[in-house]
Amino acid sequence: MAANFWTSSHYKQLLDQEEVDMVHPLDKEKGITLEDFKIIKTQMTIYIGILAQQVKVRQRVVATAVAYMRRVYTRCNSKADALPRKQPVDFRPNDSDEKYRYEIKEIFEMEMKILEALNFYLVVFHPYRSLPQFLQDAGINDINMTQLTWGLVNDTYKMDLILVHPPHIIALACIYIASVYREKDSTAWFEELRVDMNVVKNISMEMLYFYESHRLITEERISAAFNKLKP
Repeated sequence: MAANFWTSSHYKQLLDQEEVDMVHPLDKEKGITLEDFKIIKTQMTIYIGILAQQVKVRQRVVATAVAYMRRVYTRCNSKADALPRKQPVDFRPNDSDEKYRYEIKEIFEMEMKILEALNFYLVVFHPYRSLPQFLQDAGINDINMTQLTWGLVNDTYKMDLILVHPPHIIALACIYIASVYREKDSTAWFEELRVDMNVVKNISMEMLYFYESHRLITEERISAAFNKLKP
C-alpha cells in the first residue's frame, strides 16, 4: 500500500458528492430513488459488519470491504448478474434461504466482477490510521471520549464520506463531534492544525443529519427499498 495518501490511487479516486449521489439509469428504471439508494448501501454496510462478526475479522477489513462496495455502487447498478446456484456456501448472515447461497467458484466469479468494477484500484486509506495520533496530540485520553470517537469513525462507513473526503479530515470531524458532545474545548488545537474547519464542520453536520434521519427509517421502508431490486 502506498505510504502517502496524497500520492495514492485513493486520493486520485475521490469523488464529488454529486458523483456519489447519482443513481444508475438501470436502477432508475426500477423506481429506485436516491433515498432508496442510500438506505440500500447503509443496510449492506450493516450486513457486512454482521458477517464480519461471525468470521471474526478486524474492523479495518470490514471498512475496506465497505469502501469497495460503495466504490462499486458509483460505477454499477445495484443488481448482481444472475448466476447458477448449486452446492451452497452461505455468505449472507443469519439467512438460510437457498437464493442467497453460492458455490465457491461463483463467489470467485463475483470477486472478479468487483475487481473489474473497481478498475483494480484496491488501495484504501482509513481514518483509523491518523486517529490515534490526533487523539494523543489533542490531549484526549479519557476512555469514554476515546471510545466515542472510535465509534463515530466506525459509523462514517454507513455513509459515503470515505469516497468524498480525505480520511484524516473524517477523523478530525469525529473528534470535533466528540469534543462538542463531551464539552471539551478543542478550539485551540484545531486552530493549530490549520485545516479547513468549514469542511470539518460540514462533515460533522452530515454525520449528525444521518443519525437523525436514520433513526426514523422503519423496517417497512427498508424492505420497500430492497423489493425494488427484485426482477
